[in-house]
Amino acid sequence: MSDSTTTPSHTLRNVSLLLLVLAAGGWWWNSHRTAAADAAAPKRGGAPVAVAVAAVTQQDAPLQLSALGTVTATNTVTVHSRVDGQLMALHFEEGQMVQKGQLLAELDPRPYQAALTQAEGQLLRDQALLQNARLDLTRYQQLLAQNSIAKQQVDTQQALVAQYQGTVKLDQGAVANARLQLDYSRITSPLAGRAGLRQVDPGNIVHSSDSNGVVVITQTQPINVLFAVPETSLSQVLAAARDAKGKLQVEAWDRDNRHKLADGELLAIDNQLSTTTGTVNLKARFANADAALFPNQFVNVHLQLGDQPNATVLPSVALQQGKVGSYVYTVNPDQTVSISKVKTGAVSGDNTIIEEGVKAGQKVVVDGLDKLREGAQIKVIDRAALAESGGSGKGKSHRSDASNSQNGKRPHASAAN
Repeated sequence: MSDSTTTPSHTLRNVSLLLLVLAAGGWWWNSHRTAAADAAAPKRGGAPVAVAVAAVTQQDAPLQLSALGTVTATNTVTVHSRVDGQLMALHFEEGQMVQKGQLLAELDPRPYQAALTQAEGQLLRDQALLQNARLDLTRYQQLLAQNSIAKQQVDTQQALVAQYQGTVKLDQGAVANARLQLDYSRITSPLAGRAGLRQVDPGNIVHSSDSNGVVVITQTQPINVLFAVPETSLSQVLAAARDAKGKLQVEAWDRDNRHKLADGELLAIDNQLSTTTGTVNLKARFANADAALFPNQFVNVHLQLGDQPNATVLPSVALQQGKVGSYVYTVNPDQTVSISKVKTGAVSGDNTIIEEGVKAGQKVVVDGLDKLREGAQIKVIDRAALAESGGSGKGKSHRSDASNSQNGKRPHASAAN
């Protein structure tokens, strides 16, 4: 008869086997949970990177070249006295706008008035001698016709008349020169423009050889801006100038490139490249009716070159440079980013035309680029809304939604502000 009673050793063996099974199951469950958590966690091992994005668009892109320009006066004249004398009075205010022919200064006219009087007196004297010689010649010619006088005497008198005629001509020139010297004692403006600071005070003796002159006048209406473009852009400028028949539009912006100062047009392209800088000089002209441009002022110049139709454009701040060349971070549906190599074209304002690499409708990162890498997890925020709420990264984050994209809104990149 078999003994069904369980021995203590058998019971201990069953308990050990049960504990082993439970330990193996716990190890498997814990490993599975850790793997799932790792898969759900961000690939960088931390919080998602907060970024701002913008959409790639297709549009007619205005083309322009940007350059640093220098405002130059159309004409700059140092007004000199053309005669010597004591400066009696100035008839302009420093910085005043003056008109062409306006009286600027007066020298002591008395020496020149006296010289004019002497020249006029000499002229009158010689004119009287000429008149008397002509009367004598008439009488001699009548006597010669009656054979009452020798022909030699008539010829001599005729030569005397010619001599006095030459003397009168000299006297007339002397009178004109004396009158001109007298006019030069009144210094007038040779052009319309702005008068600078006076270089001499009344009471001083002014010489025609003075290097500083009396005042410098600059013509500021119209006014010119000189700027240079690289040799690589010259063909584009020449083609645009031909299409526009030389009437390319030019904008002048302030030093910070925030406020437009004036609109003008391209006036001239230099006839040769600079071998030192590899650039060509261009000149634009501005009406400057509001005097917003000032001689020797530095401005940012935007030369308009027409439009490129149906161009694929994205914000220039999204572009990065690396070993692969130009690239951008494109946003994937799973809120990660990928590096996309692009081929860039011309710059259009704050945007850059893309010839290859991305398509219209894709989204690219425009802010927070320094923390990204291939496959990084991101969190899209609206920088503009965050700034309006008074937050600087400490407040509540505002996630951009699909409605913003449909309305054509894009976050503002901090690099562009």
